[in-house]
Amino acid sequence: MSHSALLIIDVQHSFQHRPFWQEHDLPAFQQALTRLIAGCQRQGVALVDVFHVAAEGPFSLASGYVKRLPFLTHQADVTVHKQVHNALTDSGLDAWLRERQINHLIISGMRTEQCCETTTRVASDLGYKVTFVTEATLTFPMQHPDGTLFTPEQLKRHTETVLVNRFATLASVDEVLAQL
Repeated sequence: MSHSALLIIDVQHSFQHRPFWQEHDLPAFQQALTRLIAGCQRQGVALVDVFHVAAEGPFSLASGYVKRLPFLTHQADVTVHKQVHNALTDSGLDAWLRERQINHLIISGMRTEQCCETTTRVASDLGYKVTFVTEATLTFPMQHPDGTLFTPEQLKRHTETVLVNRFATLASVDEVLAQL
């Protein structure tokens, strides 16, 4: 049996102070993430809050924005700060997980194709079993240098395509909770 942890990556006020912030997909994300957290809590899964920090701007600790979005009310088992795109290499999280013999990571959070995807790839390379819960991730439109605009749904589908059967198993909130 695996020991699991739910990583709640970068669900922080900092993003509300970036020019790309929009709330179109926020209600569905909130509902999915809240259900995932509650279900993981009932199953005794470790909850890990991960916050991105930078030297300046809205991601700096001095900004006061490096804190959970208000819909999150859970008690985390551990909170870590990262300065890179993945949650494992500079935060001390890998050591914390290994000390507790946690070998299965459930990925949720903000910026599906960036910090969530990068954490998934690194976790897989470090030997963790990884479950990626796309519906419990949030991202925003991005523009390619040639001007093509990619929607959040397109970015999520691309992330799923490159992760599945290589770096992670894809699962819905209901599927994850049924498998725990």
